[in-house]
Amino acid sequence: MTAPLSEATLQDALKGLCASELVFCRGTPPNATYRFKHALVHEVAYRSLLRSRRQQLHARIAAVLEEHFPESAETEPELLGHHYAEAGLKERAVAYLQRAGARALERSAYLEAISHLARGLELLEASPDSTERAQRELELQLALGSALMATKGYAAPEVEQAYVRARALCSHIELTPQLFPVLHGLYRIYHVRGDLIAAREVGEQLTELGQSLGDQTLLVEAHRAHGVPLLWLGEVALARAKLEEGTALYDAKLLRSHAYTYGIDPGVVCLSYAALAWWFLGFADHALDRSQRALALADELSHPHSRALALVWAAWLRQFRREVPSTEEMAQAAIRLCSEHGYPLWRPMGAILHGWALSESGQKPDECIAQMRQGLADLRATGAGLWQPCFLALIAETCEKANRIDEGLTVLAQGLGIVQERAERFYEAELHRLRGELLLRRSPANGPACEACFRTALAIARNQQAKSLELRAATSLARFWAERGERHNALDLLTGICGWFTEGFDTVDLQEARALLSELGGHGLNS
Repeated sequence: MTAPLSEATLQDALKGLCASELVFCRGTPPNATYRFKHALVHEVAYRSLLRSRRQQLHARIAAVLEEHFPESAETEPELLGHHYAEAGLKERAVAYLQRAGARALERSAYLEAISHLARGLELLEASPDSTERAQRELELQLALGSALMATKGYAAPEVEQAYVRARALCSHIELTPQLFPVLHGLYRIYHVRGDLIAAREVGEQLTELGQSLGDQTLLVEAHRAHGVPLLWLGEVALARAKLEEGTALYDAKLLRSHAYTYGIDPGVVCLSYAALAWWFLGFADHALDRSQRALALADELSHPHSRALALVWAAWLRQFRREVPSTEEMAQAAIRLCSEHGYPLWRPMGAILHGWALSESGQKPDECIAQMRQGLADLRATGAGLWQPCFLALIAETCEKANRIDEGLTVLAQGLGIVQERAERFYEAELHRLRGELLLRRSPANGPACEACFRTALAIARNQQAKSLELRAATSLARFWAERGERHNALDLLTGICGWFTEGFDTVDLQEARALLSELGGHGLNS
């Protein structure tokens, strides 16, 4: 169909090539396939043709594939993209390469997607400026940005370059609906980089845009983008409300494509972050429910990148609940999945949580500290600036186990510095509490400074409605007072906070607080 020869002449020519051993035949003619003996032979034969002739042949091959093998356009769009590109028909080539990139994204084949999309953008550069060209480039940049986020990390320079270019294209051609995924990409960059104020502002813009467009699916993404930075800023009650709104609006059937457009399924994100919010606010069982639902949804979707986030956040929640075996199990599963698929952002987070769990299980703390520090270095290498106060707190905890007190205090100072610099206040109270514990380990003479740390932690937790962190701070302060003979003050403090809780009675923090309360003579609390 491609060669202008009769069937008999064509078969004779192919037999001659096989006899010369320049070409190998597989199968029986006329359904056989032919392959050059060596790539160099193919290259010499190809280059012996004039460029114009090569272009004619590529164009003819593409036309035959479209006309007689239309299924190839669906199953192998990259093949048609290649032939049209070599034929010099760049517009048609770009269309097929874009389709190939989209198909690769659907399979979570991110490196393949990047190759097709980058080639499409390269061919598009020679096209004259027009609204249609800008629209095509915008679609390519958005798809490329999503793929790069998975392979490079959200805050990588290549990711920002894709979304900044997409934002400029939206400004030039005034495409309001397409502005939403562009802003969402920028939100994810700001968020992971640790620029929480900018992330929150973009989240507010997304909410306004979603409402103006009247699109429920976009509002799910908007609530996600608004709620997540609020959580890290320490406005957790408001964050929980936004995340629960997103969860309530979520419909897996309507949003199935969002995992590819926005990198991760929004239902998985809303549930995973809501789990942390519920724990922070003192509802450990509600938190566990959201986490389990996130994992179940990720399994149902069969989207590895969404499952990677669900696993890391599940491990993180178990760490907050101080459940060592399940933290280790979830973290190991996350590390395996991220290693298999090449997710550089989530893998180091899993490694840090795994290091903490190993330390709590009795592994040598020095080795665990090394693993956690390497994980933090790997996380920072992706451009991520977020989450560091939480992870530095875990390293400080492990330093205390290793009797590396000064190192632990230095780590906590770094964490508190980041809190002040970036307003990432989610774990601020815990950093102050741990500082008090380490100062006390350094010397009993540090009593006044320790008490000040515990009081600061308590005040911050109360201001943030952070009941789980208030419980920890109150337990540390009550223990400190009790050891110094102030048992009545310690009893009053613990009675109030322990009496507040209505769930999570199996958690280590609440069990330890209630045990101390019992030692102090407290009674009458229901479990």
